[in-house]
Amino acid sequence: MAYAAQDLPGGPAVNQLNLHPPVTRIAVEQHWLHWMMLIICTVIFIAVFGVMFYSIWKHRKSQGAKAANFHESVKVEVAWTVAPFIIVILMALPATKVLVAQKDTTNADLTIKATGYQWKWGYDYLSGEGEGLGFVSTLDNAQRQMSNSGDVSNAPSDYLLRVDNPLVVPVGKKVRIITTANDVIHSFMVPAFGIKQDAIPGFVRDTWFKAEKTGDYYGQCAELCGKEHAYMPIHVKVLSAEAYSAWVAEEKKKLAAKADDPNKVWVLADLVARGEKVYAANCAACHQANGKGAGPIKPLDGSPVVLGPTADMMHAVLEGRANGAMPAWKQLSDTELAAVVTFAKNHWSNQTGQLVQPAQFVAARGGKFPEGGGSAAPAAPAADSAVPAQGAAAAASDAGPYQVFFETGKSALDDQAQAAVKKAAEYWKAHKDGKIALSGFVDSTGNADKNAELAKERAKAVAKLLEDSGIAGDRIELRKPETITAAAGSDQQARRVDITAAK
Repeated sequence: MAYAAQDLPGGPAVNQLNLHPPVTRIAVEQHWLHWMMLIICTVIFIAVFGVMFYSIWKHRKSQGAKAANFHESVKVEVAWTVAPFIIVILMALPATKVLVAQKDTTNADLTIKATGYQWKWGYDYLSGEGEGLGFVSTLDNAQRQMSNSGDVSNAPSDYLLRVDNPLVVPVGKKVRIITTANDVIHSFMVPAFGIKQDAIPGFVRDTWFKAEKTGDYYGQCAELCGKEHAYMPIHVKVLSAEAYSAWVAEEKKKLAAKADDPNKVWVLADLVARGEKVYAANCAACHQANGKGAGPIKPLDGSPVVLGPTADMMHAVLEGRANGAMPAWKQLSDTELAAVVTFAKNHWSNQTGQLVQPAQFVAARGGKFPEGGGSAAPAAPAADSAVPAQGAAAAASDAGPYQVFFETGKSALDDQAQAAVKKAAEYWKAHKDGKIALSGFVDSTGNADKNAELAKERAKAVAKLLEDSGIAGDRIELRKPETITAAAGSDQQARRVDITAAK
């Protein structure tokens, strides 16, 4: 558990040695098993080592004594076999009973899915009172900043355990928790409830609890899940039946009020203001409030990805980056995603004027990303702003970037791809002083070496056609292929070469 600055009811205590005080029947039985087995093992330990040390002491000077001469005793051997067997059975029977009860998740009054993300929990109420509710629970940003500063002298009792949205459940009701994960293995653990269940990507596990007391109870991810594993707390708030019903009613009102129409057309100022809140709740912990990043976390202020085509940043937030170092944010709504991208593109020193509408994220989830940069005016995305058909080019302006798409596993340019390259060549022939950069992209799946080689061949094919179209070879710069993780339906983005101005 987290560092205990003060005793925390439902959580850790200063200098705590014992298990957490139980508030479920299962946890009570676990405590009884713990003490029963500890006492039995302690008695055996004292008996065995007592006889051993007594013999060592008693006979330490028995020089010249005649040793006893005896053979095996069937009675002793039987007793020595039966006694441990009985002891093990006495421990195994009640332990088995508790284990079986722990796995009985039938007849639940409330079912909640807990999804582990790096590094937060997502909760979805699947059945029972509150069905349809869902939210993400993240460590309080003020406590995260306190941890980063290294000064915990004024740490509150719930240090590193306070979250923005606790999991709320009713007292005296059987709550089934279904666990899974979005990225790596996590583990859902609340000691006071006596539960700990791994959350594994691609798998569904479950556990349950029935809290007998109202109050606040705390846990943490109990599986090392990355560099911010320590910042993934669990806070469960147990309410009376009446208070829980009132909470559900209030949350549903909030849900209805917050329900965003993805077809709504936003103006820049409103979307930036909305994005600032989304950024503070989900992004500032890593990228910092000033957008400068920290350590291996890349800055957003002045980032080429942020300043570049809108599609690039949309890919980043939907699919994640660097093999999960930056997680995917698909759980956010289309409006929240559009808001935070627009905020990043129009905050700090970034003043692109680009605006991303929620409808563009609706299309992006289906694999259709906008062409080039985002719109600079508060208008809805054009109907033809989807990712072009295979081989087509996409350009925000005459200067590009031009995107040339290839068929899976091939480096040959089809007719549409050739037309795209020739279109780019026409621009660059008119701007003879400019240098051209060719950037290939590959999917993160499959053989990395073969993927990289294929990306190089594609870039060379584009370079050759540019030269054949009248572009001098010394103006063309081949960049190292970039590996991206394509979302379902958008693998086309990993089969492209971008033609851009070299910087």
